Amino acid sequence: MASETGGPVNSTTPHFWRDPRLPFIEARAIEDGRQLHYGRHAHAVFSIGAVTAGQSWYLHEDQRLRIAQGTVVLMNPGAVHACNPIEDQPWSYVMFYVDDAWFGEVQEACEGRGDSRFRPLAPVLSQASGLFRDLTGLYADLLSPDLDLLAKHEAALRFFIQVQRTLGGATPRPARPSPRVERAAAYIDAHYRSSLTLADICQAANLSEGYLIRAFEQRFHLTPHAYLVNRRIQHVQARLRKGAAIADCAQEAGFADQAHLQRAFKRHLAVTPGQYRA
Repeated sequence: MASETGGPVNSTTPHFWRDPRLPFIEARAIEDGRQLHYGRHAHAVFSIGAVTAGQSWYLHEDQRLRIAQGTVVLMNPGAVHACNPIEDQPWSYVMFYVDDAWFGEVQEACEGRGDSRFRPLAPVLSQASGLFRDLTGLYADLLSPDLDLLAKHEAALRFFIQVQRTLGGATPRPARPSPRVERAAAYIDAHYRSSLTLADICQAANLSEGYLIRAFEQRFHLTPHAYLVNRRIQHVQARLRKGAAIADCAQEAGFADQAHLQRAFKRHLAVTPGQYRA
């Protein structure tokens, strides 16, 4: 059965929608985001959303943009970002988190390349009114009790075909990765459940501490520690979606205790682990 936490959005409480029969997509909405403050973070999946009322600040890696109602925002997997209120102005939003392997198949169907690997989208935002209208329409369709599974699946496909046709095709500005910096990130990815030290990461990547900090942040827009915490949060999200106990998630992911997880999770996602799992 679908997990539609909250129905109509009518408070500062984040509302999540997910359905195990459509595992490639998750939705989130908030009506009043004035009390929600996000730290810089990244998702392991493709994310797209829209401001549905008011205005907010949109941080996307090295850009800080003021966005308003009707703006669609996009984050490729791993893109560091945060959206936060402007002073005490009310604002609301809807977000979708989409499995990039599934989206890659949509891209292949649109372009006929014979390659279903996900290709990052270049734009970080769009003012296309049709895209905004259909994004909010998809959210309504997913929550609708009057639509069956097939109708919701088709609605998701139609929307992401439109996303690809509207915003796909261009190639994002290529990064110039250092193999040793990439090796440092890969080491964190492989050992994030352990208690890592800077010396451990430097030794794995054969880099000095000073160079690692500077080059890593330039490449990933996060310090090695922030990257490590973000990776742990991603692990916890995946486990919570499967109903795991919060205390177990904290231990598995390498947090000192459940309280440490609670603080980090809310700092990253402006919601508690319990609210997310609900």
